[in-house]
Amino acid sequence: MRRHRTVAAVLSAAATLLAGTLTTTQAQAADTAPAAAPAARSVTATQQQRAAAFWTPARMRSATPLDLRLTPGARTEVARAERTTTVPPTAAAPAAFPQAGGAWTGGGAVVKTSGRVFFTFQGRTASCSGNAVTSQNASTVVTAGHCVKYQGAWHTNWVFVPGYANGSAPYGQWTATKTLTTPQWEASEDINHDVGAAVVAPLDGRTLTSVTGAQGIQFNGGYNKPMYAFGFPAASPYDGSKLVYCSGNSSKDFLFSQDHGLACNMTGGSSGGPWFTGFDESTGTGLQVSVNSFGYSFLPNRMFGPYFGNDAKALYDQAQTS
Repeated sequence: MRRHRTVAAVLSAAATLLAGTLTTTQAQAADTAPAAAPAARSVTATQQQRAAAFWTPARMRSATPLDLRLTPGARTEVARAERTTTVPPTAAAPAAFPQAGGAWTGGGAVVKTSGRVFFTFQGRTASCSGNAVTSQNASTVVTAGHCVKYQGAWHTNWVFVPGYANGSAPYGQWTATKTLTTPQWEASEDINHDVGAAVVAPLDGRTLTSVTGAQGIQFNGGYNKPMYAFGFPAASPYDGSKLVYCSGNSSKDFLFSQDHGLACNMTGGSSGGPWFTGFDESTGTGLQVSVNSFGYSFLPNRMFGPYFGNDAKALYDQAQTS
C-alpha cells in the first residue's frame, strides 16, 4: 500500500507566483517489478509547424522561467532496486571543485548537447532546460517532468534549442513530435519522479544528435557522488542568455524527497538541465544521472534532482524507440 503526502509548491515565473500541489510517495518494498508505462503526448505535424513558426528570437528572450520551490514536508522513503544500467560514452573523473554557479567557459560537448526548452504554459511563453542523450532514434531530449506537463496539462509549442545564445539558435530549433513523463509525475506530480523527455523531429534532413552529439546516461547509479549540473537559468541574477554550471559533491536529500542534492545557485529556467557523474571538463562529456528539478524555499542556493531509477529508464526506453 502506498501513502501520499501533499505539500504546497510555488511556481516562480518572473515576478508572478502561482500555487501548485506536489506529492511524494512512500513504498514499502523495493521496486523489483517492471516499471509502469510512461505517459506521453503526441504532436501532430500541423502543431509542429506552428511551434517552429511561433518561437521567434524575441519570444525566446521574453519567455518566463519555470521553477519549483517546495515548502517543508515530511521525510519519506522510496526503496529502489540498485541494478545499475549505463549507456556509454563513459568519461574521466571530474576535475576542479566546487562551483556554486557560474558561466560555463570550458567548451566541449556539453555546449552543444545542452540547451533551452521553450513552450507555452497556461497561455504564456515559458522556458526550461534540456539535454540531448545517446538514443536509438538519435532524437531524444531529457528534461524535467514539469517541463513537459504541469498542473494537469501538457505544454504546447514545445521546442528544444541546443547551444542557445541570447536569442540565437546556432544548431537549430527542434520541435517535439512526442513529449513524455513518468507515470508518477503524470498521475500526482510526485517530485521523486520529476523526469520528462521529448522526441524531436528531424531538421533539414538530419537527426538531433547527428548535429549536436549526445551524452551518455546512467540509471540506478547510486548517491553521494561528484556531480556537474548545467542549465540556462533565466531568473535573477541570471537572464537565460548563457549556459551556467555548478559542481560539487552531491548528497541524498534528507528532508522531503529521495533526490540528489547539490550546492547550486541556479534559478528558474534551469529546470530540466542535466546532472552528470564522471564529467570530464576537458571534453565536456559525462553520464547523465539526473535533471535540475526543484529547490526548497527555506534552503537557498541548493538544487535537487530526481534519482534516475527504473521508471526513469522505462521513460528513456520508450522515448528512444519512438
